[in-house]
Amino acid sequence: MGRHSAGEANDDHLLPSVRTWVADDPDPVTAAELTALLDRATAGDAEAHADLADRFSGTLEFGTAGLRGALGGGPNRMNRAVVIRAAAGLTRYLTDALAEQGEHGDGRGPRVVIGYDARYNSDAFARDTAAVVTAAGGEALLLPRRLPTPVLAFAVQHLDADAGVMVTASHNPPQDNGYKVYLGGRAVPETGRGAQIVPPYDREIADRIAAVGAVADVPRAEEGWTVLGEEIVTDYLAAVATLRADGTRDLRVVLTPLHGVGGALVEQVLRGAGFADLHTVPEQAEPDPDFPTVAFPNPEEPGAIDLALDLARRVEADLVIANDPDADRCAAAVLDPHTGAWRMLHGDEVGALLGEQAAASHEGGDGVLACSIVSSRLLARIAAAHGLAHAWTLTGFKWIARTEGLTFGYEEALGYCCDPGHVRDKDGLSAALLLAQLAARTKADGRTLLDLLDDLARRHGLHVSDQLSARFTDLSQIPATMARVRQAPPAALAGSPVVEVTDLAQPDPADGVPPTDGLRLVAADGTRVVIRPSGTEPKVKCYLEVIVPVEEHAPTATLTQARTTARERLDAVRQDLATALGL
Repeated sequence: MGRHSAGEANDDHLLPSVRTWVADDPDPVTAAELTALLDRATAGDAEAHADLADRFSGTLEFGTAGLRGALGGGPNRMNRAVVIRAAAGLTRYLTDALAEQGEHGDGRGPRVVIGYDARYNSDAFARDTAAVVTAAGGEALLLPRRLPTPVLAFAVQHLDADAGVMVTASHNPPQDNGYKVYLGGRAVPETGRGAQIVPPYDREIADRIAAVGAVADVPRAEEGWTVLGEEIVTDYLAAVATLRADGTRDLRVVLTPLHGVGGALVEQVLRGAGFADLHTVPEQAEPDPDFPTVAFPNPEEPGAIDLALDLARRVEADLVIANDPDADRCAAAVLDPHTGAWRMLHGDEVGALLGEQAAASHEGGDGVLACSIVSSRLLARIAAAHGLAHAWTLTGFKWIARTEGLTFGYEEALGYCCDPGHVRDKDGLSAALLLAQLAARTKADGRTLLDLLDDLARRHGLHVSDQLSARFTDLSQIPATMARVRQAPPAALAGSPVVEVTDLAQPDPADGVPPTDGLRLVAADGTRVVIRPSGTEPKVKCYLEVIVPVEEHAPTATLTQARTTARERLDAVRQDLATALGL
């Protein structure tokens, strides 16, 4: 969800503000919606009054996540008026940035490539953006149809665009939509080209959005932008195909796009690589903005991949791959031969498997493996074992993708950057290809991906991670909770004394990570906890990791016992954190 700036919502200001907004609203649907609420509120309907007060409590704030919020009329919602203002502010920023760099000598205005998914109004928001960019003298390039976010991220670099806009709310609930901004070309230094925005770009764009007056005064062209042809999709698929490796393709895979836009494309990626035994969950195969079969269209959420697991059992699959609705994330599930049950791999486990592949292929080179500060420490050990550098970053691929010399990057929330030369962002389609190839090679050896994780545990210790989240309806409780845990952090984690407490809001030259709101605790036995407020949800999140030493040649039974020990310790840590947070 987006963050909201403070605003007036009392009767002296509220109802006149609603009338002013309605008069300027370019969308007859949201104008009618607000007019109906206004009529009810004027007649004394308290529920309508409260609804309007929330919609006009401030503006949907533009930040490093761009815009994201519930659809509806008013400044505190996602709608055409808000999007037109955002597009005008972004275009003004690009025009100013290029002028400051003296880049207008060729007479070319900013080039902006625009993509959209299948959520409600995504196509309309994309067209409005193209109309604003075109009218301002820029070059707007619209993707040919609703497509995954990685295609847009690819297009920013491939087409040498100065910016990219992706209209998507990713894995948010169906009532939401969002507006994700990338910078490239002439707008940012090289390490940031093709990546999502970070400070100070977000603030500079937000300042220009705030300076936009009436929506009616924002010029919008009726034509003149370019709708790209299917060749942009073909070029993206060719880029992903560079990750193909020789080997067997004897693998039965169940796929689900969770009602998103990645279904057809992930099949093209895998079939193009030689995987023919594919089974897509029929109930979730086609894009549907209502996401009817899932409570939340996020593979991490309980129950989200239940239909895929049911199908996997019926067809006796080897691997389940799930993408979120805009296909920038990738989840995997495998059958545990020891228990006979399917289990979803944690993002840190997939990150370790793909990181080991990347490290092995760049052995002793100058590549860098990177992950966010809330991800597992295992990737750093993998990098060191292969003679590669490792970098920690703030959470979010806008930071991971900016790592100098990046070879592979990931974060535990199911995001993997496997080919930064082509896509400087997480990409659930290229990750699906690499996972399928790895699973097929492993199957040919009579083993599973779980065996590969055991191999990593024997080499580097068993790293097991988990999460504890506290959701708040009163947003003021989030900073209050962070302040309380800073003042009185747990003295022990699962019985091991805490030996290191790091306030991440203070600069830490050792990690090279900019300050961020968070707290890191490390216990004597190596247990680590990172506590931070979520950037996209009203939550305080705790990221937990325990490490259990394992002998180099430990048998499977020893690994099984180590995992039991790790889970018991994680459960105890969760209880310690729940107490500290007052849950």
